[in-house]
Parts: sequence; structure tokens; C-alpha cells
Amino acid sequence: MKKFDYTIKDEVGIHARPAGLLVKEVKKYGSKVTLTKDGKSADGTKLMAIMGLGIKCGQTVTLTVEGDDEDTACEALKAFFEANL
Repeated sequence: MKKFDYTIKDEVGIHARPAGLLVKEVKKYGSKVTLTKDGKSADGTKLMAIMGLGIKCGQTVTLTVEGDDEDTACEALKAFFEANL
């Protein structure tokens, strides 16, 4: 299992467009990806669940990646967050 924290830098947080891009990115990998904020979790493949976390700019989210390709998926998702969020 791999895990990393990321503080959102996008001014409007994780809204529909970046959440959709995130789901698309997560679906490229076989690993299970979970986003957690303030004790609430969402499956990385569920758009509405991610948006339901209400992640705003300046808040920190924890990503947990678990599965056969977790190393590759974790590195790619870190890069995705840096580039988009």
C-alpha cells in the first residue's frame, strides 16, 4: 500500500472538471485508489463521491493506492495532482 498527502493549490478546489480528470486518471490503473479528507473517504473512480468530500483550496487530502500497480499509479497520481490541483 502506498500513501501520500497533497495540499490543494487550485483556487476552487476539486470541482467537477478536475474531479472528472482525476477519475479518468485513476481508471488507467488496476489499483484501488481512495481519497480521504477529515476522516471521510471516497473511491477514486466515483466522481460524485469525490465531489461530495467538498475539497477546497488549502485543504489536505490523503491518497491511498493499493494493488498490483500501486508504485506506478502512486507516482502518476502525484504528478497529476501537481499538474492539475
